[in-house]
Amino acid sequence: MNRIVLTLAISFLFSAAYSQETKADILQDLEKTRSAVETAASTATLKASSRLFKDKDDLTSVIVVIPEGSLVDLLPGGDDTFLHVMFEGNEGFIYSTHATINKAPVAAFQESRQPSPVSASETQSARPVSGKVTSRYEYLEQQYGPSAARKISQRKIWKGMNPEMVRDSWGSPRKINRIINDNAVSEEWTYSKTTLYFQNSTLRDWGPAKD
Repeated sequence: MNRIVLTLAISFLFSAAYSQETKADILQDLEKTRSAVETAASTATLKASSRLFKDKDDLTSVIVVIPEGSLVDLLPGGDDTFLHVMFEGNEGFIYSTHATINKAPVAAFQESRQPSPVSASETQSARPVSGKVTSRYEYLEQQYGPSAARKISQRKIWKGMNPEMVRDSWGSPRKINRIINDNAVSEEWTYSKTTLYFQNSTLRDWGPAKD
């Protein structure tokens, strides 16, 4: 009789210990899942290159041009037009239409805790893509060549620039005045202290800002 009682007691202790271990494993899996969900929901991937503005109300406050395909961290303070993000230590705002917010993954518990084997194709796809643009200078060099990229990265302007080059150097102007005369299109881009003069999408001259 005593032996039966002892056997039952030992079985109960083993069962309780196993139950606690199982609960601990489940809680650990839940914590990992929650962490993965929070991480995925707090990032976005750029579907087009986008300027990072220091101030969303000042479109001339360009900090850097974020290349297409880059991953950014989402921060509080965005709205329907702009996302508040962090990219390579730079905090600012990008147009919400230029990025796709990463959806949280749907987690499912697997019966087996052993990692599944990784196929050769999955291993190959996990490797970094060579030639991907990773910095503002590389983006500018790819767009305009080394000489122009160097000048634009230093926020310089010169005669002969096209509008996109000027935007990448100085950001968007606070006002554009366009005049169409026969086959010629003239534009005046007004910044805080300077007005730029374009003729048929080519920068021809500049001077003090007009009121």
